[in-house]
Amino acid sequence: MGLWRGTSPLILASQSGARKMLLANAGLAFEAVTADIDERGIQAASKLSNPREIGLLLAREKAKAVSANRPGSYVIGADQTLALGDRLFNKPSGREQALAQLHDLAGNTHELNSAVAVARDGRIIFEDVSVARMTMRPMSEAELSAYLDAAGDAVTTSVGAYQLEGLGIHLFARIEGDHFTVLGLPLLPLLAFLRSERLIAV
Repeated sequence: MGLWRGTSPLILASQSGARKMLLANAGLAFEAVTADIDERGIQAASKLSNPREIGLLLAREKAKAVSANRPGSYVIGADQTLALGDRLFNKPSGREQALAQLHDLAGNTHELNSAVAVARDGRIIFEDVSVARMTMRPMSEAELSAYLDAAGDAVTTSVGAYQLEGLGIHLFARIEGDHFTVLGLPLLPLLAFLRSERLIAV
């Protein structure tokens, strides 16, 4: 018997492999449903510039979009923003943009802001943002090219052009923050909320 005690299925409004892995490893049965929203359009219309606020906004919108069609279910929305000082980064469109991003990040410390929101019946009932500080080591053009050759198309699937659970670990000198935040889901506060709602058995 699993740990989930809700009367309706737990839903993750994401197809992120890392987020699905984190929930599965925590022993929670769930359904993954794509949140069909225009993230960049919502961000532009909001006129927000704070990375944490943008992450929370998008996490809320994802959760609400899926929740609207799944009455009674607890729906998890999540989003991650990457900021180097005042500059926000998005997922690179291809190798050239990935290389440009890595040039800017190399030798510097950036912040990953991982936001989570839970909706039920279209209403947000929980939200949280966790932050990790990521220091990338200085790298030569040859090292960056070698990384991009090895990582392939995976660099376009995550903000910052790296996946820390894979080859991206080679890019870093220091990481401050928990593993879950880096992977894009503040799991500890999320589990604490679900526990407070008596939705998990432990």
